[in-house]
Amino acid sequence: MKFILFFFIFYFIMIAMIIAMPLFLSFVCIATIVFILYKIYEIFYFKSDKFLSIKEEIKDYISDCNELNRHIEELKNTYAEFNQTDYGNANFIDNSRYQYKRKELSKFIKSQYTYNCSLTVCRNAQQQPFKYLCKYFNISINEDTLNEFETVFNNFSAAEQGKKLIKNKKYVILSGINNRIPFLIRTFSKKKLDKKLGFEEVDFKTVYFPKYTFRYISGGGNSSMKVDILLDLNNLERFINYLSENIKWRKSVAGQRALMTSSLREKIKKRDHFTCMQCGNSIEKEPNLLLEIDHIVPVSKGGLTAEDNLQTLCWKCNRKKGSKLQENNVKKQIKIANATE
Repeated sequence: MKFILFFFIFYFIMIAMIIAMPLFLSFVCIATIVFILYKIYEIFYFKSDKFLSIKEEIKDYISDCNELNRHIEELKNTYAEFNQTDYGNANFIDNSRYQYKRKELSKFIKSQYTYNCSLTVCRNAQQQPFKYLCKYFNISINEDTLNEFETVFNNFSAAEQGKKLIKNKKYVILSGINNRIPFLIRTFSKKKLDKKLGFEEVDFKTVYFPKYTFRYISGGGNSSMKVDILLDLNNLERFINYLSENIKWRKSVAGQRALMTSSLREKIKKRDHFTCMQCGNSIEKEPNLLLEIDHIVPVSKGGLTAEDNLQTLCWKCNRKKGSKLQENNVKKQIKIANATE
C-alpha cells in the first residue's frame, strides 16, 4: 500500500514539473524519476519473498555451477613456468646532447616471457618459432618437459571445454526460472540478477594462454619489431609434437607412449563410452558433464601417456584424486622430515 502511495506522489510531482519546465528539462526530470523508481522497484524485488524462494529452490544447482567454475580457474593456472637466468637490473639513461626522441626504446620490457634480441634472431624466430622458443627461453627438450606441456595441454583443453559447458549449465538453470522472473528484471538487471542468485562471475577470456615475445629495438631506438608465440591449444599440440620429434628417448620409454593430443583425448572418452570410470556418471545422464582424461598411474610416479594408463574421469572425481595425491605427498614429506630429525 505504501509503495502504491509512493508511486502516486511521484506521479503528481512529475505532472507539476511538466507544466512548470521547458520540454527538455521535463524529459530529463522524467527520465531521472523513472530511473529512481526502477531502482527502488529493483531493491524491493530482490528482497521479496518471491525472489528469495526462487533462489532457495535453485541454490544447489548454482553451487554446483560455481564449483565447476572454480575448478576451471584451477585448470587455467596449471602452466609450468620455466625459469630464466637472472642477469640483474640496470637503468637506461639517455645523455645524448641533442636529446633525440627515441620512442621505440619505451617498448623495452624485461620479463621472463620477453627476450630482447637482434633483428636476425627476431626474424629467425618468426621462421622457426618452436626452435627459438626452446633455445632462448631455456626450455629443455626432454621427456620431463614433454610431460609438463602435455599436462598443460590436457588441463587447458578441459578448461576450454568446461567454459562452454558452464555456459550451457547456467542457461539451463535460468531457463527453468525465466517465466517466474519479471520482464523488467530479466531485461534491465541481468548482471545483478546473476549476482543476486549467487552465480560467480565466469571468465570466458583466453588471456591465460602463455605468450612468449621476441623483441628487437634498434640501437638508435627509432625502429622495432616483435614476434609473439602464443601457446594456445593449437600451438601447444604442435609444440608437443615438435618436442616428441626432437627428444632423445630412453630405450625403456621409446615406442611405449603416445602423445596427449586432442584426438587421443577423444579416443579415450569414446572408448570409455563418455562415462566416468570412478562414479559412473556420464554425458547421457548429465549432458553438461565435464569429462577429463586422467593418468591411472600419475606421471610423477613414472606413469606413461599410454592408452592402457589413461581413463575418463568426471571433473569431480579427477579433482578428488588430485587432492588425495597432494595430501599423500605432503604426508610423505612430513614423514621424511621427522625421520631426519
